[in-house]
Amino acid sequence: MKSAYEIAMERFNKTAPARKLTAEKKRKLAELDNRYAAKIAEREIALKGEMLKVAEDAEAEAALSSQLANERKKILAELEDKKERVRNS
Repeated sequence: MKSAYEIAMERFNKTAPARKLTAEKKRKLAELDNRYAAKIAEREIALKGEMLKVAEDAEAEAALSSQLANERKKILAELEDKKERVRNS
């Protein structure tokens, strides 16, 4: 007897079959992950340094924290866009 998970996966694969990735595409995706992880780390280091400078000013620190979250979200969205292009190429 099949589990509910197995049945759901069969139905999902009928509507949207899994794409096979070549070794080259996997390499490109890993390279993108590494590059964008470095970008995020770079922004975190820069903004956390700024946050330490304004530690007494809660409002400025909150603004920098918000900026970091926004930049991180933007970088991750850009990463996903590029990864999708690699998958579809």
